[in-house]
Amino acid sequence: MSELREDGFLGGRLRITQPAHGYRSGADAVMLAAACPAEPGEAVLELGCGAGVASLCLGWRVPSVRLTGLERQGDYAKLARRNAAHNDVPLHVLTGELATMPAELRQQSFDHVIANPPYFMTGTRAADAGRNLSRQEDTPLAEWIDTALRRLNPGGMMTIIQRADRLDAIVMALSGRAGAVTILPIAARKDREAGRIILTARKGARTPLRLLAPFVMHGGDRHMRDGEDFSDAASAVLREGASMVQYFAKDS
Repeated sequence: MSELREDGFLGGRLRITQPAHGYRSGADAVMLAAACPAEPGEAVLELGCGAGVASLCLGWRVPSVRLTGLERQGDYAKLARRNAAHNDVPLHVLTGELATMPAELRQQSFDHVIANPPYFMTGTRAADAGRNLSRQEDTPLAEWIDTALRRLNPGGMMTIIQRADRLDAIVMALSGRAGAVTILPIAARKDREAGRIILTARKGARTPLRLLAPFVMHGGDRHMRDGEDFSDAASAVLREGASMVQYFAKDS
């Protein structure tokens, strides 16, 4: 990881150093943070925190939340610590694997666990090793879910973003262990199929599953011009740091 670059998040409110040629977090990390219903003073663990983007976005939006990150790649863990210090957002980052996490972490439990597991099970391997580890699944998705649930307090919340075609695997891994499952499909444009989902679940709950109306990322039915064409809702989340928690709230 010799070359680095600085990227702006939340309209430049956060300045994040990331690899110039390796894996870089983007909109998914920001949306993951926006969907986590953490309150000030609560403890949040991010599994696979990378350079810290999701945790730092959450820490910016929810002051006084207590943030911990677990990252398997030492270089990315160092970047997460550097980014936390640079942006003045407290984040405790540990280096380790899901299956063999540090003893310090195994002794803790959290109010929330968030995760953006690798999306791809197969495909061409990236030339950059860090990018490949971040994008291609070598730890089964079910193990990510199991680790998240083990680290949650009773009644704690898991928030995860993943490809829509992995939804069945997530729901299966949650069966009998978590409920109040709420699924927000993420569609690129109106009337398009959802390519990703954000899912929340409460440990130990038995409330039935809810499938929400899609969150639409871009305005119009197709890309018409150079530059961004985010919908107003997406722009508020990505550029202004707005919360997405309201989308998951149950109507009375």
